[in-house]
Amino acid sequence: MGLDLFPAESPLGRLMRAPARAGRVEWIGVRAVRRAAPTAIEGARLVAGRGLEGDHYETRRNGPRQATLIAAEDLAAAASFLGVARLDPGLLRRNIVVRGINLMALKGWRFRVGGALLEWTGECEPCSRMEANLGPGAWNALRGRGGITARILESGEARIGDAVARADAEA
Repeated sequence: MGLDLFPAESPLGRLMRAPARAGRVEWIGVRAVRRAAPTAIEGARLVAGRGLEGDHYETRRNGPRQATLIAAEDLAAAASFLGVARLDPGLLRRNIVVRGINLMALKGWRFRVGGALLEWTGECEPCSRMEANLGPGAWNALRGRGGITARILESGEARIGDAVARADAEA
């Protein structure tokens, strides 16, 4: 899923396998029904093969979009591009906002969000709803900064303040 493209002993392979600083969960949100405003919550149960308990996107087919994450730093950059002081994370339709970790550093890795084990499944590109939610230019402000999608491999609880770190850092 990315790491296997570069031999471990190659310069790029070594860089991609280098340690990544851990981050923290800053915000969690779920939407009970499609297109509803998200409810910000202090903690959530991440269910393996399904998604966040109580979120409308919870799947029964073990799809690749069981959880969506975005970095607070990317929200700040997008806000700057839009000329606003701050973006409400609920308007971006992501489940979890993290701070202190570059989510792209998780590509090809399994990682922990609180007590749950996840794996990176892709980038979460902005959709046309961003223009409706945030105003003109939002789609372009979020290009390359829309966060990631992940599959939940092991169920667990995640709370605001919990660590977000590559699972290889546990060893």
